Amino acid sequence: MSLPPDSPARRSGSDLGEHLSLLRRRWLLLLGFTLAGGTAALALARLTPPSYTATSQVLVSPVGVQEQSNQVTNRQRESLNLDTEAQVARSSVVAAKAAALARASAVEPVTVSVPPNSAVLWLSVTADDPARAAAQSRAYAEAYLANRTETAQAALAAQQKATLAKLKQVNTGLAKVLTELTTLRKGSTEHQLATHKQSVLNRQAYSLTLRYDALKTVAITPGSVISPAAPPTEPSSPSLPLYLGTGLMAGLLLGAAAAHVRDRLDTRLRTPADVERLTGMAVIADLSDPNDRAVLHDMASTVVAACPGTRLLVRPVPVELGATPVAAALAATTPLSVMTGCEVADLARADAALLVIGLGRARAEHVAAAVRHLARHNMPIIGAVTTTPPAVSTAVPAPEPRPHASLGKLVAGPEPDRGLPPETTPMQALTRPPGAPQ
Repeated sequence: MSLPPDSPARRSGSDLGEHLSLLRRRWLLLLGFTLAGGTAALALARLTPPSYTATSQVLVSPVGVQEQSNQVTNRQRESLNLDTEAQVARSSVVAAKAAALARASAVEPVTVSVPPNSAVLWLSVTADDPARAAAQSRAYAEAYLANRTETAQAALAAQQKATLAKLKQVNTGLAKVLTELTTLRKGSTEHQLATHKQSVLNRQAYSLTLRYDALKTVAITPGSVISPAAPPTEPSSPSLPLYLGTGLMAGLLLGAAAAHVRDRLDTRLRTPADVERLTGMAVIADLSDPNDRAVLHDMASTVVAACPGTRLLVRPVPVELGATPVAAALAATTPLSVMTGCEVADLARADAALLVIGLGRARAEHVAAAVRHLARHNMPIIGAVTTTPPAVSTAVPAPEPRPHASLGKLVAGPEPDRGLPPETTPMQALTRPPGAPQ
């Protein structure tokens, strides 16, 4: 239950203490969820079938033909674009070649990673059998290199074909120019133009010949497997620390959320701290311990000091709790006219009210209703006294005979004379031994 709107503002540092206090109050709920999360994680780890991961390392080398250049960064300083190569290694074409090499109808998906500042691809395959995982990882490595070789050879063949076609075209033009030169008169303009064209075609033919010869001598080097996959000896999953840590953390978070929800929805008052926390009411005394006699003296002293008059109304919360034992104790130990509300005029005659809250039975709503009822009659409340219903009758002593009227009849007439001299105060009356002369 939230605090009332007019509660004083708190410092920011108190929020953490408030949350920790909430968790301490609901520690059973928090512990239960945490243990449930850990147990569920252990059960899930037990039921999950083991899987094995095998990894092959492939060194990627330039194939010698024109390739897509890589933008050099802090992560990748090689001339090859290994991010593109990683996508190629995961392609369906490579997967089909790997299935053919592994002699299987289908292979497990491959995971490709690129270590920073390197030209190495890590090809990892996860399967339920360690031997099958290693075999498929090696198949992926070989399939990737084979696909890279085929792609490079196809690109090289296309370049050779284009260069050869261009060289044939130049040679045809050169032959045509040579034929024209035999028919032209030397020194004429046409002869000079033909001679210049011949020179240009000769240079083009020379360049294309050199390029074609260079393409014919290019060596295809796709790369090599520098670390073939070996069958793993231990499963890669499930990981017991990971499962257990995740389960405990999830249980802890759910437990904290459940504790917050439970604490906000639960308005039952079980301890004096709950009374002060949920209602904002100051607790004068707790009469839950029947052996603590000093509490009665402290309660009487506090009531006498806080009461603005001589007539005190004791209001039980809930109503069926009854306030007679507490009222009798106050009537026996204080110079106040104590009323329990049994008479019709008690509420009108009282100068202040004291709430008696039964722990375990009262709720914050009951206290709020009692406060509103007394506030409608302009009745100040000096505080609250908490009790446990089984301990009320034993926590307070039987009242000693007093010269004033009995409970419930104290408002029937004027205030009785207690026989105290004018200079005697209520606190002196509390401390005077029984039977001492007035």
